[in-house]
Amino acid sequence: MARVTAEKVEQSKRDLLRAAQQVLVEEGFAGLSTRRVAAAADTQMSQIQYHFGSKEGMILALFEHMNAGLVSRQATTFDDASMSLSQKWLRACDYLEEDFASGYVRVFQELIAAGWSNPKIGDSVRTALGHWHTVLTALAQDIVRELNVPAPFTPESIAALIAAAFVGTEALILLGYEDQIHPLRQALRQIGEGLAALESQT
Repeated sequence: MARVTAEKVEQSKRDLLRAAQQVLVEEGFAGLSTRRVAAAADTQMSQIQYHFGSKEGMILALFEHMNAGLVSRQATTFDDASMSLSQKWLRACDYLEEDFASGYVRVFQELIAAGWSNPKIGDSVRTALGHWHTVLTALAQDIVRELNVPAPFTPESIAALIAAAFVGTEALILLGYEDQIHPLRQALRQIGEGLAALESQT
């Protein structure tokens, strides 16, 4: 009986997190309320308090859940020795499209903005960025080694630039800034194509 109860508790948490993701994607951080999430999950608001303690706790649980899976996905790809650097970059561009479709990008960018004034959310976002930076630094080490990148570039500085390129691209696309004059997705893919050209020369 205890096992069944535990499974129901976990299912209830998953249902609430899916509902919170749906509401956040559709209505933004400002429209995210415990009442709206409870309605989307077809449950009582007291369940949010029970599982997460507060609206903030629910938001942080959602972000950590989504982020952990994506960091693991990216690390697995970047560790794949059978793929070239250019293939890994272009796969990351494919993942960007998936992350827009899943709502992760919207959640991430909403929490970045919320983190400017909410210390707990800010800490959570900075922690997540730190995990991404670790994964990107490992990739950047391969870039420096395989392409003989000259000083003063370091793996850490290259990782910082990659992170800024993708996070900035996400923000601008959400803002509706991408068009023929500002081809953001195309520009990211062209970096992968440039890497492929360099790989063919070495």
